[in-house]
Amino acid sequence: MKFKNAIVKKPAKTILKGITTADLGKPDYQKALKQHQEYVNTLKECGVKVEVLKADEKYPDSTFVEDPAVLTKECAIITNPGADSRKGETKDIKKAVKRYYKNSVYEIDPPATLEGGDIMQVDDHFYIGISDRTNKKGAKQLLTYLNFHGYTGDIVEFKGILHLKTGMSYIGNNTILITDLLADKDIFADFNKIKVNKEEAYAANCIRINDFVIIPAGFPETKKAIEKAGFKTKTVDVSEFRKIDGGLSCLSLRF
Repeated sequence: MKFKNAIVKKPAKTILKGITTADLGKPDYQKALKQHQEYVNTLKECGVKVEVLKADEKYPDSTFVEDPAVLTKECAIITNPGADSRKGETKDIKKAVKRYYKNSVYEIDPPATLEGGDIMQVDDHFYIGISDRTNKKGAKQLLTYLNFHGYTGDIVEFKGILHLKTGMSYIGNNTILITDLLADKDIFADFNKIKVNKEEAYAANCIRINDFVIIPAGFPETKKAIEKAGFKTKTVDVSEFRKIDGGLSCLSLRF
C-alpha cells in the first residue's frame, strides 16, 4: 500500500497525565517534543506529506491520533474511544479528516466503542481486536462501513495487551511482527511471522511506510530480524511515548 499523507498531533504539556499501565516514570515534555519532531521528519523521509495538528491541552493522550480514526483509501471512520478521557479527541480529528475525505466519513455510535490501535489492515482485509477499548458492537459497526466499501474483516479476541497492534504489526509482503501472546492464533497461520521476543515486545508495534519499516530505537534483535527478512528500516526513539502506553503506530494516521 502506497501512502501519500499522514496526520500527526503535537504532544500537549499535559502529556504527563496520560493514561498508562507502564512503570517507566513520567514523560519528559521537552524530550517528547524532540522525539515527535524526529518522528515527523522520518515520515517525510519515507515519502509522505505530514499535516501537524496543534496540541490540545484538554486531552493528555491526544498526540496518539491513530485511536480516534480509522482511515482507508475509500473512507474514514471516526471512532468512539473506549477510554472516557479520550472521547473528546474525535472532534479535532474529524475536522482534519474531512479535509481529505469530504463525504465518505462515518462515525462509531455509542454504546459501541472502537480505538484505531485495535485495527490492523492487510491490503483489503482488516483484523479488529476486541480489547478493553474496543467492544464487539464497535467491531461490528466498523465492519458494516468497511463491507459497504468492498473491504472484509475478522474479529480477533485476545487478553494481556492494550491494543491488537500492541502485540503485532503487518509490515508488507505477507509478513507480520508478532509476540507470543498472538503467534499461535489460527487466524494468523498463513502469514510469514517474525516473532518478537518478550524482552523486545514493545518493538512488535512498527509501521511500514512505503519502502521502509519504521521501528522503535533500542531493539536490536527485532531490527536485525526485520532486515534479515529483506526489509529496509529506519529507527525512531519514542521512549517518552512508551511511558504512557504509546507506540509508533499510535502517533500518526497514515493514508
